Amino acid sequence: MHFDYHLPEHLIAQHPVARRDESRLLVVRRATGELEHRTFRDLPELLSPGDLLVLNDTKVLPARVVGRRESTGGKWEGLFLRERDGLWEMLAQTRSYPEVGSAFVTDTGLRLTLRGRTPDRHWLMEPDPPGTPAEVLGRYGHIPLPPYIRKGTAADADTERYQTVYAAHAGSVAAPTAGLHFTQEVFDRLTAKGIGTARVTLHVGLGTFAPVKADYPAKHAIHREWCEVTQPTVGSIREAKARGGRVVAVGTTTTRTLESAARTGELGPFSGETDLYILPGFAFRVVDSMVTNFHLPRTTLLLLVGALAGTDLLAKAYAEAVAREYRFYSYGDAMLVL
Repeated sequence: MHFDYHLPEHLIAQHPVARRDESRLLVVRRATGELEHRTFRDLPELLSPGDLLVLNDTKVLPARVVGRRESTGGKWEGLFLRERDGLWEMLAQTRSYPEVGSAFVTDTGLRLTLRGRTPDRHWLMEPDPPGTPAEVLGRYGHIPLPPYIRKGTAADADTERYQTVYAAHAGSVAAPTAGLHFTQEVFDRLTAKGIGTARVTLHVGLGTFAPVKADYPAKHAIHREWCEVTQPTVGSIREAKARGGRVVAVGTTTTRTLESAARTGELGPFSGETDLYILPGFAFRVVDSMVTNFHLPRTTLLLLVGALAGTDLLAKAYAEAVAREYRFYSYGDAMLVL
């Protein structure tokens, strides 16, 4: 199965392009197997009147906190994952193995006290001051860039650029990166051409990027993520299908959300956690086409794109992208699977 490839390190984008829609766009045409090199601002020309773009409107939390252990001054770093019974479940890095009750103070003044650990060794922390994660992290946290971008250290510009322009509902610890290329100008041109948009929400978790270590991908333990599809979005999709338009999912997260809402056989409103695992051979019920970024090797994201594009064609597209020195991963270029 083609879900591994070699990527020269210099092709991992460390910064976004100057303007969001100036990124390159590799067009993959499944009907002919042809590849076409465009820029993202060409997207309206590549779609047809009556098509419907579906976007994930999640917003990235400033989920990274950096500081020191209160008693020893030892360096400490944490990443908020989710709230559990009033405590924060976090990934944490520290040299020692602190006991329950140990306190940590961030560089911005947030105090966190260790109250326990989960079975998979995540930390359970009590924040001071208290508040919702969105409120507290909004005051004290940092944007959680992936480790392959500047070793995870964000600059001021990342506060804006590591969010989509339509981000609305805070809850992700990573950006839905296929959406980072959109500008208001692109949306205006899509509207002028008669191409609609609709929204879903999926809060991206770290499990999205977990490598597939099993010899057979189907044996990989898939992660769970919370997502929602509303009735208005269901209505927009049904109308698009009825008029012969394509449903174009912006990103793997949107694809997973839409197909989760159609698992019973028919698309309907959905809200809750999904453990849907999309592998080659999957029968898509909703998504016809996809906008996506270039993903890490041996990940469920790459398998999902291969399920839609076809594994051989996807391997060809990635080989071409490497040869043409496209920019990869979160701040990299995009692909349109038609």
